[in-house]
Amino acid sequence: MERKIEHKLVEWAESSERQPLLLQGARQVGKSYLLDWLGETYFENTVHVNLETQLSIAKMFDGDINPQKIVHALESVSGIQIKPHKTLIILDEIQSCERALMSLKAFCEEAPQYAVSAAGSLLGVAINREKFSFPVGKVHEITVFPLDFEEFLWACGDKILADSIREHYASMTPMEEPAHNKAIERYKQYLVLGGMPAVIQKFIDTSSIVAPTEIQNRILNDYSADMSKYATPSLAVKIRRCYDSIPVQLAKENRKFQYKLVQRGGTATIFGESLDWLSFAGLISRCSLVSNGFMPLAAYVDMSDFKIYMGDVGLLTFKSGMASQVILSETEPDNGFMGGLTENYVAQAFATNGHRLFYWKNKNTAEVDFVLQLQDKIVPVEVKKGVHTKSTSMSIFRKQFNCETSIRISKKNFGCTDGIMSVPCYAVFCI
Repeated sequence: MERKIEHKLVEWAESSERQPLLLQGARQVGKSYLLDWLGETYFENTVHVNLETQLSIAKMFDGDINPQKIVHALESVSGIQIKPHKTLIILDEIQSCERALMSLKAFCEEAPQYAVSAAGSLLGVAINREKFSFPVGKVHEITVFPLDFEEFLWACGDKILADSIREHYASMTPMEEPAHNKAIERYKQYLVLGGMPAVIQKFIDTSSIVAPTEIQNRILNDYSADMSKYATPSLAVKIRRCYDSIPVQLAKENRKFQYKLVQRGGTATIFGESLDWLSFAGLISRCSLVSNGFMPLAAYVDMSDFKIYMGDVGLLTFKSGMASQVILSETEPDNGFMGGLTENYVAQAFATNGHRLFYWKNKNTAEVDFVLQLQDKIVPVEVKKGVHTKSTSMSIFRKQFNCETSIRISKKNFGCTDGIMSVPCYAVFCI
C-alpha cells in the first residue's frame, strides 16, 4: 500500500546528515512494514531484529552500548554484513529495551555512518516511566498513523477519484454526481473498516466488509494485552475501563468526557493517569475545550473539559457493536451514535494532518465541534453526519470572534456560501 509518509522516509535515507530514525505510533499502523519497505527499496540489505520477542538480542544491550560492538553483535546474530550507509538496521519494538533506545544517541554521536532505524509501539508509555531516558535531539522522530481516507482510496485503486476530490476542494466546485456518490460509498466503507493496514488489505483481498472484523478483534485484544504488560494491574483495569467507555461517551449529545460514565463516582484523580496512558500509547486523541476563538488557541484551553476520540474509526465501529449495514445503508440512519462516529472520523483525519484538536462552547447551548488554527486564521468547523446542516452555533462563533472563514463537514457536495465552505465528509483529508 502506498503511504504518504514514504517520502519522509526517503528524505531521511538520502540525507547526508541523518540521525537515527525513530518511528512512533500505535500497534498495527504499519511501522515495521514501512521500515522493511525502506530497506528493500533504498538499501543493499537489511538487518531487522525485534527486541520484544528476540530476548537474547535485547540482552546484548545490557552491557556496553558502543555502536561498533552492537554492529558486530548484530552481524553475528543475523549472518549479514552491516555496511556503512548501505545496510539498514531496524530495531523493532524498541520500547521494550531501554538500553537500545539509549544506544541511538551513541550511534548519532559516534557512528553516524550507520543507517539505524527503530520502531516503538508504546514508546510514549515507556518514556514516561521513571527509568527511561530519551535521546532528545539525537533522533529523527516520525509518527505513523492509520491510513487516512485518501490512502484508503489509493489502496482500493481509486487514485483518480482521490485526485478529483483534491481538485474540487481547491476550487470549491461540486463533484459530478456519480463521483460524489461513489466517494460517499467509499467513505461509509472507511467508517466500518478504518485505516489499519491489515484490515484494509483483508477487505481488498476478499471484497468483504465483514471478513476484516476478525483482524479488528485481534488488534483490540493486542491493545488489551499491552495494557496488562506495560501497566500495573490496578492501572491496567482503569485503562481498560476508560477505553471501553469511549463508545458510550461519543453516543451522548454532549460528548464531553465524563468520568462518571467510566465508573460511578469516577473522577480525574482516579482515571486521569489512565487517559494519559492511552494517549501516550497512541490509542486516543484528546480534544480540548477553548474559551475563546483567538490565537494562540492553546492559551485558552480549559483543562477540565475535553472530548476523547479513538485513534481509528474502524476500531470504534467494531468496539461499539454498530452494525455495518446501518452505516452502509443508502438511507440516512436516525442514530445518535452516528454523530459521534462522524466526529471521531474527522478528529482522526485532523490529527493525522498535524492539527491540534480544540472545540468551543459558550455558557449557553452553542458548541462548535472543532476549532482549527490554520496559519494566521482561526477556523470553526462543524460536523454533520448527513445532509441536514442547519445550525446556529457556528454563526454565533463567527460573529463573536470575527471569523471570515468557516467549514461545514457533511455528506453534501462542495460549495461555498457566505464564507461557509461546504466540505464533503470524504474530503476532510484535504484540510
